[in-house]
Amino acid sequence: MFKGRRFDRSVILLCVRWYLAYNLSLRSLEEMMAERGISVDHATIHRWVVRYSPKLLERFNQRKRPVTGKWHLDETDIKVRGQWKYLYRAIDNNGDTVEFWFSERRSLAAARRFLSNSLKRQGRPERIVIDGSQTNREAIVSCDATSRLQDRSGCKLKPIRIRQSQYLNNRIEQDHRAIKRRVHPMMGFKSMNNARAVLSGIEMVHIMRKQQAKYACNLRLPVVEQFNILAP
Repeated sequence: MFKGRRFDRSVILLCVRWYLAYNLSLRSLEEMMAERGISVDHATIHRWVVRYSPKLLERFNQRKRPVTGKWHLDETDIKVRGQWKYLYRAIDNNGDTVEFWFSERRSLAAARRFLSNSLKRQGRPERIVIDGSQTNREAIVSCDATSRLQDRSGCKLKPIRIRQSQYLNNRIEQDHRAIKRRVHPMMGFKSMNNARAVLSGIEMVHIMRKQQAKYACNLRLPVVEQFNILAP
């Protein structure tokens, strides 16, 4: 993963982890590295974050624990070049992250794509809680029907139960805050590609803090150790 890099793996991982995990600017990280005798430009650190965040997430997903069959689904807005874009997210009833996906639009097509990916990766839930969004309801019904039609198990699958309740969906709205707290100091992203890459890393750190890795759930490993396991 780090072959041909000018800087040592430990320096790259340190900068990527600190940027994703804490409210630090790229220039602050540049100064912090300089204090340690390491001369690295803030633009280089940004390239590391964009390059390695998706790769680390891909490795992490291979080690992620299964989630429960009761989900909460919602979307939250993130600015890209001054325009609002939408981060679709789902958590289970334990608060563990199910999936996330960043979309240019909040629409039926976007909700269906997010749900379709979630069902393929995590399996079918028993129940999904949403707020009053009719679009998300339609997406669930559509993806559920498609999933049942494509099923080859020979079992008659029960429809996914949908519960619409603003109060019951406060759980995921609270979970959004961890992502928004890190994104807010960034003052918006410059492109969708960069936003997707950085958000994938922020979400990964959030999931690590929830101890959702198979290797971390019983050991309560800190994020730094989980990072090192992903990139030995």
